[in-house]
Amino acid sequence: MNSNEKTINKFDNHVAHSYGRYPLAMKSGQNRQCIDENNKKYIDLGSGIGCNCLGYCDEQWADAVCAQVRTLQHTSNYYYTEVQAEFAEKLCNTTGYDSVFFGNSGAEANECAIKTARKYSFDKYGKGRHTIITLVNSFHGRTMATLSATGQDVFHNYFFPFLEGFVNVEANNINDLKEKLDDTVCAVMLEYVQGEGGVIALDEEFVDAVFELCAQKDILVIADEVQTGIGRTGKFLAGEWYGKKADITTLAKGIAGGIPMGACLFNSKTKDVLTAGTHGSTFGGNPIACAGGIAVIDRITGEGFLDEVNEKASYIKTMLEESSAVKSVSGKGMMIGITLADESKKAADTAKKALEKGLLVLTAKEKVRLLPPLNITYDELNDGMKILLDILEE
Repeated sequence: MNSNEKTINKFDNHVAHSYGRYPLAMKSGQNRQCIDENNKKYIDLGSGIGCNCLGYCDEQWADAVCAQVRTLQHTSNYYYTEVQAEFAEKLCNTTGYDSVFFGNSGAEANECAIKTARKYSFDKYGKGRHTIITLVNSFHGRTMATLSATGQDVFHNYFFPFLEGFVNVEANNINDLKEKLDDTVCAVMLEYVQGEGGVIALDEEFVDAVFELCAQKDILVIADEVQTGIGRTGKFLAGEWYGKKADITTLAKGIAGGIPMGACLFNSKTKDVLTAGTHGSTFGGNPIACAGGIAVIDRITGEGFLDEVNEKASYIKTMLEESSAVKSVSGKGMMIGITLADESKKAADTAKKALEKGLLVLTAKEKVRLLPPLNITYDELNDGMKILLDILEE
C-alpha cells in the first residue's frame, strides 16, 4: 500500500463522509503546484475552490502569517488588535464600504448579511417585513439559513423544515422580480456570477433593475461575492463590472489566502444595524487570518496586478474558444466555466482524467470549472491548459 492509500484509508476511517473526494493525499505545495504523498506533482487550476488566490505558500504571505503566529495567535472579540484594525481599514478603503464584520467562512458571512437585512427592516418598519429574495440557481452556503436561501432544489432535502422567509426569482427575469417584490421583502440577495450554479454571469439589465427597484422601496441589496470577490473576476469586487455597490457585500474564499475567514461589508445605511450582542463569532477576525488578509489585499491592489488577471483570463478564454472540443465559455475574469462540445463527455470524468495526468480542475453542474491562482504564470498556464485541452480533444 502506497502513502496516498494509507492516508486515504486512515482518513476515511475517522472523518465524516460528507464530501465526494478525489483519491489525492496532498503532502505539500509551492507556487501553483501541489505534491502528493507519492511525490507526484499537480498543476492546480482550482486553487482550493478559489481560496489559495496566491497559490501555495506564497513567500510574502507565509512570512506575514508566520510572524503573526509567533506574536499573537488569538484573542476573544472582547478586546482589540492592531492587525484586525489594519485589515479592516484596508478592506473598507479598497471597497468603499464603511465597516465590516469578520467571520470564518462564506456561509457565516451570508448568515450575517441575512440577520443584518432583517434587523435593518425590523428596526425601521417593525415585524412582517422579513422576506429575502434570492435567485433560482443560486448558492449561498450549507447552514440552515443559507441552505434555505439557496435557490436550487437539489439542496432542499433531508433537513426539513427549512427556514421560512426566502422566495426565489428567476435570474434575469425582471417581471418575475417585480411580481415578487412585495411589502414583505427586506432584501434581494444575488451573486453577480453564479458559481456553483454553473459559472453564469447576470445580465447588466437585470442587475440595474434590482438596484433601481430596491432603492424605490428601501429594500437592501446583498451581493454574495464569496467566490467573485478579492480580484477573482478581474476587479476587486465583481460589482465594479456592473457599476454597482450593494448595501451589504459578503466575502470569503481568497480573502486570507487560504486561511479560514469571511467578511460582511456594510455601507452607510447598514453599518450601525448590528449592535452589541446581536451577532458574534468566536474566531472572527482572528489575528492570523487578518495577517494573511493584509498580505492578500496588498498584493491584489498592487500596481498592475488586476490588469494581469484580466490579461491571463483573456488568454485562457482564447485558448478554450479555439478548441473544437469546447462549446462555450462562461464567467468573468479567472472564474471560468467550460461547456463541452461533446455532450456525452461528463465534467466529473474530465476532472478525474485531469487528476491522473497531474492537473487539478473543478466542476460546476455540467461544466468544467477553472479558478486558477490569480498570480499563476504563463508557463504554468500553458502546461496546465495543454493537459486539459488534450483531455477534452481525445
